[in-house]
Amino acid sequence: MAKTKEVKTNAMRILESMKIPFGHYTYECEEFVDGLQTADLLGLPHEKVYKTLVTMGGRDYFVFVIPIEAELDLKKAARAVGQKALSMIHVKDINSVTGYIRGGCTAIGMKKQYVTKIDTTALEFAQIIVSGGRIGSQIELAPQDLAKAACGEFADVIRGLE
Repeated sequence: MAKTKEVKTNAMRILESMKIPFGHYTYECEEFVDGLQTADLLGLPHEKVYKTLVTMGGRDYFVFVIPIEAELDLKKAARAVGQKALSMIHVKDINSVTGYIRGGCTAIGMKKQYVTKIDTTALEFAQIIVSGGRIGSQIELAPQDLAKAACGEFADVIRGLE
C-alpha cells in the first residue's frame, strides 16, 4: 500500500507558522462521528478530548472548547462572553460561519476571529486533543498553546458533572 502524503489542514499550518508544537492523529471516517466515537477510534482518553461548539448571542458568534463528555452551560457561557443569552447555531450554518464542517470544526483558523473560551478543565492536562480542522484529523497540544493559536481565554462554561 502506497503511503499517501499527509494532508495539512489550515489549523496545522497556523500552528506551524506560530512555532507551536503539536501532535497529529488521523483516522478513517467518511462522515461525521461525535467526539466520543472519535476518541474511541483513536484509543484516546475521553477526558483529554475536547469538542468545539459555536453559539450566537445578539448578532455575534462565540466559540467554546469543552470536554467531549460535557455539556455547555449556556448561562455560564453567556456570562463568560458578556451576553444576556446564547443559543447554539444550526448545523447547516457551521460551514458558512466557521469555514469548517460539522465534525471537523476547530477553534484555530476560523473564517473570522470569534471570541473563544476554553473550559478551565483543560488546564488540568499538559496536552489536550481537539479537531485538526477536518473530519479524520485530530491535533494534540498544550491548552495554553490552543488559547494562543485561537486567541482564546479560559472560563468555566460547562454544566457541573453532578
